[in-house]
Amino acid sequence: MQMRTLDPYVRHQIENAERVRRRMRRPRPPGAAGRARPHAKAPRPPAVCGQRQGACLHPMSGRRVPCEGARRSLERQGGSMDLEGTVAVVTGGNGGLGQRICHALAREGASIAVVYAQSREQAEEVARELASRYQVEAAAFACDVTEGVAVERLIGDVSGRFGRLDILVNDAAYNKSVPFADLEGLTLELWERIMAVNLTGPLRLIKAAAPVMKAQGRGRIVNIASVAGLGPTGSSIAYAVSKAGLIHLTRCMALALAPETLVNCVAPGLLEGTRATANLRPEHIERAAAGSLLKKAADKDDCADMVVAMCRTETMTGQTVVIDSGRYFH
Repeated sequence: MQMRTLDPYVRHQIENAERVRRRMRRPRPPGAAGRARPHAKAPRPPAVCGQRQGACLHPMSGRRVPCEGARRSLERQGGSMDLEGTVAVVTGGNGGLGQRICHALAREGASIAVVYAQSREQAEEVARELASRYQVEAAAFACDVTEGVAVERLIGDVSGRFGRLDILVNDAAYNKSVPFADLEGLTLELWERIMAVNLTGPLRLIKAAAPVMKAQGRGRIVNIASVAGLGPTGSSIAYAVSKAGLIHLTRCMALALAPETLVNCVAPGLLEGTRATANLRPEHIERAAAGSLLKKAADKDDCADMVVAMCRTETMTGQTVVIDSGRYFH
């Protein structure tokens, strides 16, 4: 079979597999022991500008900005976008899932803005770990996503520091467990708070980031919703409605921002070890896990890997992917 007759995506996969086989056949240097780490990133070659690849110093501002090599890396590579040298904003980046998303993107070579509303020390520690482990630029940024001025300032500060903005991940969320039948417990104050963080907050961020991405010619936005947004379930009516709104906002923004910016959504099921589940009753957590086909909570790393895939794609937009250990089917 001739390679030129294959589908471009299939040909790309075959060529990648062949490159991996050739790499694995190479003799290892003397003294090397043990098996090679299959997921370890190869060392980055030195940039021609003398700075770390993907982060040169701007001659006027002194800020780190993507060098020419990093800009070339944003070009389409075999049907997907190379994330090396990109800049990602992750709201809720110091949370349980947010940290996993930050690590997954940094592992691909993206610089990370770890956005937090509380726990500054934790966010700064996450940024330091990202910079040390993956040799990328990372910094913590405070932002209350319910305040329009704060959101505009965040996008301006990130663009000024890193020189561009390629990826926005809306992971910040607020949650409080209130049984559906307890309408007295679902106060208007709680409803408005949940909507302000979970739905209006992402809208503010998308509106602020979209012009920057459009000017660059491309961008990626990933919203973190929940299976509670796909049916009448979850920790409260307000939470379920907010996530349903976020899923539909994803579709609407995909239409509004095409073709430059792709917008997708991840809808996790129960995720243990997050701030959202910390506010849930134990019986709610047990019931959610028991109701899945796999009898366990969803995996945060699976969700983070899906975010990376949505940032790399060139042909997927307006979609919601469910990761819930087999509880919801749509």
